[in-house]
Amino acid sequence: MAVLDDIRPLGGELERSYEVYVRGRLKFRVGQLVYVAMSIDERTMGFAFPREERAALVASEPEKFAMPSTSDLRFHWVHADLAALDRAEARELVIDAWRLVVPQKLSRAYDLAHPLGPG
Repeated sequence: MAVLDDIRPLGGELERSYEVYVRGRLKFRVGQLVYVAMSIDERTMGFAFPREERAALVASEPEKFAMPSTSDLRFHWVHADLAALDRAEARELVIDAWRLVVPQKLSRAYDLAHPLGPG
């Protein structure tokens, strides 16, 4: 079971990433782009994910993943139940979301520095 403390350090460790609170919700940003947002109760994590792949992700594991609200369908976004994820899976989702909002050279540099993945 993943909890916020498993992924929170990534908000400051990933290059160009920083944490903000917006209306009581923790969000990770690169510039003005939000790539992870926690629900107020910290049980659900919204994260950047390729729009064309999200229906397949949700269909493959509906106990873990859910589509965003109707108003957010236009964005590259999916929701995950943190309790259904393990620590490594949650960290991997955060890093993959970060990859969608940073230049490829930063993503490649991360891979070189972390050859075994996010851990």
